[in-house]
Amino acid sequence: MAKTHNPEWWGHLHWLTVLATQGSFTAAARRLGVSKAAVSQRIAELERAAGVPLVRRTTRSVRLTDAGQRLVDEVAGAYAEIEQGWARVRDLAGQPSGLVRMTAPVALARQVLVPLLVTFAQAQPRVRVELDLSDRLVSLAAEGFDLAVRHTHAPPDTHVAWRLCATRSVLVAAPAFVQRQGALQHPAQLSQCPCLHYPRPGARPLWTFEPVHGGERVTVPVQGPLAATNSEALRDAALAGLGVALVPDFSARAALAAGTLHEVLPDWRPVDAFAPSIWAIRPWTPHVPAAVAALVAHLRAALADAPDQA
Repeated sequence: MAKTHNPEWWGHLHWLTVLATQGSFTAAARRLGVSKAAVSQRIAELERAAGVPLVRRTTRSVRLTDAGQRLVDEVAGAYAEIEQGWARVRDLAGQPSGLVRMTAPVALARQVLVPLLVTFAQAQPRVRVELDLSDRLVSLAAEGFDLAVRHTHAPPDTHVAWRLCATRSVLVAAPAFVQRQGALQHPAQLSQCPCLHYPRPGARPLWTFEPVHGGERVTVPVQGPLAATNSEALRDAALAGLGVALVPDFSARAALAAGTLHEVLPDWRPVDAFAPSIWAIRPWTPHVPAAVAALVAHLRAALADAPDQA
């Protein structure tokens, strides 16, 4: 009979807690840096030692049984304390090290973050960054992310957040399109133009503007040949002369500087199109790993010099 008090099972129990948070053997294996088969084998060994099923397996995910959930509830706090203690000891080395798992939206990551991660890697060679490019809003704690960068109005109250920089929304079009269409003087004219917009589920495409120098807001229904949930796609369509695009400033900055895009209706400010700030967000923990703190400090320092156009 297996000795359930054998320290051999301590590692198995940790893997069970990771499986519980990740929701699948594949995700748990990726988080632990091992094979899916290794996770499955350890959980099976733990079930044999416990004498009861701990997980219910399906083709796509796993769910804990009542016994499995009770076991995870009993040990999860202890393992969290161990993880924090280990992080504090590693930080005594003085130089940040280890893995930082990070998630960010696709366009923001490609255009803003990746160049900064290159310089960070050069400055902190002992830190490894695993970047997930996804426009899907993920649960940081459940999916094992140490840090998220978000283009948002306000970070969640349950997390720790640092404001990295301000952004604004800009209305842009290619010079050839402006010449062909004619210069726009008022947002109401957009209803007669091909507009490239970011679709919002269940919402009619509407753009709202306010005069830069004060006055009443104007809301205009828009339509056009392309809607996309990626600002790079909208920018590229605008560069091709397909229409007027409303995008975050970081997507259009290089093209505006090069003159391949022109700002449309510069005397009007888009309202509530995209969030006004970029934030770094992490799940709350009593101790911030040195590697995470170093990465946040690097991003804040680099983006503090970016144009504050909000």
